[in-house]
Amino acid sequence: MSGSPMRGRFTRFAQFLSFAAVSGLPSAVFAAEFDGRALSPAWGLPFAGILLSIALMPLVVPRLWHHHYGKVTAAWALAFLAPFAWVFGPGLAGEQLVHVALGEYLPFVILLTALFTVSGGIYIRGNLRGSPGVNTAILAIGAVLASFMGTTGASMLLIRPLIRANDNRRHKTHVFVFFIFIVSNAGGSLTPLGDPPLFLGFLQGVEFFWTVGHILPETLFLVGALLAIFYAMDWHYYHRREERLPVDPTPDTTRLGFDGARNFWLLAAVVGLVLLSGFWKTSRGFEIAGTQVGLPALVRDLGLLAVTWLSLRITPARVHEDNQFSWAPMQEVAKLFAGIFVTIVPVIAMLRAGVGGPFGAIVAAVTRPDGSPDPAMYFWASGTLSSFLDNAPTYLVFFNTAGGDAQVLMGSMATALAAISAGSVFMGANTYIGNAPNLMVRAIVESRGERMPSFFGYMAWSGCILVPLFVVMTFIWFR
Repeated sequence: MSGSPMRGRFTRFAQFLSFAAVSGLPSAVFAAEFDGRALSPAWGLPFAGILLSIALMPLVVPRLWHHHYGKVTAAWALAFLAPFAWVFGPGLAGEQLVHVALGEYLPFVILLTALFTVSGGIYIRGNLRGSPGVNTAILAIGAVLASFMGTTGASMLLIRPLIRANDNRRHKTHVFVFFIFIVSNAGGSLTPLGDPPLFLGFLQGVEFFWTVGHILPETLFLVGALLAIFYAMDWHYYHRREERLPVDPTPDTTRLGFDGARNFWLLAAVVGLVLLSGFWKTSRGFEIAGTQVGLPALVRDLGLLAVTWLSLRITPARVHEDNQFSWAPMQEVAKLFAGIFVTIVPVIAMLRAGVGGPFGAIVAAVTRPDGSPDPAMYFWASGTLSSFLDNAPTYLVFFNTAGGDAQVLMGSMATALAAISAGSVFMGANTYIGNAPNLMVRAIVESRGERMPSFFGYMAWSGCILVPLFVVMTFIWFR
């Protein structure tokens, strides 16, 4: 077996993991062009530092973290920017910061804010009993909605009713963990509207319906298996004698309805603006400090800001009160990802340097000896990186590693593109920081006084439930 292809894959994957551990793993933004070959892996330390802070400080110094996480994030960002400006000059450092802000971070936050605000302005009136059947149905509905209104929109719309439905139960942490698995991640895998990585692929030329045509079986398998596992686990807890509290804080009702339903029209406007920015092709725009801002992106972002403002204006205060709407979850995501987007700049530059760069082993790890792409390695490489970072730029890293030609990738390299798409979307569920809705759901659940696993506790859940399913998928679809 020493010469078998499978063993070769595992060897290359072990090399990939060792290099990824040193680099801190890449994510959230593609830096404006500069030569990553001139950098050393030490430039990845601030990024590794912010990830370790997110993972460890809530456990070790929870009060300090919850009151000062924004300052900690800013400190790590400065730990990269200040030395970078000293070594390469303030001009280049300023260009990188402008590119991060205008090219990636602000569009990312504006879209999330619009979805967060609009979905927070819709209140599902009434309450159902959080039985295994009802909970499973909510998760299944969320999986379908996620591909059409985004994982963020579906998560924000359904997490609050799910919390209310289960507020009379003692064991419910698993309900919210599986919600992140299914609604905040796996469900958004079928269209470019579902998850940011697929939208970036759409902007690169991947056809709108290509994904649903190529990873639908993988999606049905993963979502179906997770729903079955969840139902069995929830049934076990639900039928324990001491499971339900004597008094239900929100008694069940026979009818459901929507307050703030006008926000559904605004949700359609969000979808339309995102689609417009992809279909509208024009060279018109302007440049700021080396960063090109295209007219379609500008119209999209201004439109999303207008939608956010209009939602706040037309939503009755009572709806926000009933939803216990708070800006705290959005603020946490915005602050944490600001640091992630800045500190990832040198890591992405080193990856883009290719085989000759500091992280050339990562590029080599996803290529077979004959030069052809290895779908299994693309699936696990893109997935592992997406587990620890925002999965959108991770998708682009491997999209370009595979050649970057959408027509070729949709044709002769379709299996590799399917592996990149599936790995980026599905494995964003492996950690809280793999996808922005994960953190938002956690913040909302905890703001309602419910318990969520720690960073590593959540990884224990994903390691026991998700990873075995990903192994099975590898042998079926990505050999």
